[in-house]
Amino acid sequence: MNFEDAELYRDITAIAQDTPAWLQQAAETGTEAGILFFVALFAAIWWRARHHTSQAYARAVLAPLATAVAYVCSEALKSGFTEERPCRAVIDATPSLVTCPPHGDWSFPSNHATIAGASAVALVLVRRALLWLTAPLALLLAFSRVFVGVHYPHDVAAGLALGAVCAVVVIRLCTGPAIRLTEAIRTSSAPAARWFTGPGPARVPSYAQHRHPARNH
Repeated sequence: MNFEDAELYRDITAIAQDTPAWLQQAAETGTEAGILFFVALFAAIWWRARHHTSQAYARAVLAPLATAVAYVCSEALKSGFTEERPCRAVIDATPSLVTCPPHGDWSFPSNHATIAGASAVALVLVRRALLWLTAPLALLLAFSRVFVGVHYPHDVAAGLALGAVCAVVVIRLCTGPAIRLTEAIRTSSAPAARWFTGPGPARVPSYAQHRHPARNH
């Protein structure tokens, strides 16, 4: 933690104290609600991917796994850096809007920001059109942790970066094996397994191909 970061923390938390009560309440509960929204998106893209290619399905299943890996990495870093929370360490700072976590619940990096960053990037790797939704949401969730007074700005910045990197690495490394597993399950004789992966993309029946043969131009 440096002087500039502590000053920025003081400025943000001071502004937070002067905001309307409804905004403070939204910031307190918004982080958890945002995480649940990401979970709902994971479920939605998994369901949608059941009717798409094996690659699309593999990435949809890997998205929450990549987020879980990012969380584990964040916890490991916390244990190594053991940075005290700013609501305890910054002198003359405005009291946090939420109860300051106990000593031993370290500050760097932010777990919530890590989860948000990993979720946002993993979802974009599944479907690029989600960028407009997941990126602003991840930034908002990360900022809320400073706004309520439980993290430094550098905690959430590091969390976002860590989550993004973990999502890219896990999905790039695991997509190939996940595709092969998906294709094997889709041809399995177990109905429950086939239901979980879905049938894949719809195939045009052979009679339809005969009725509408491709034309050469």
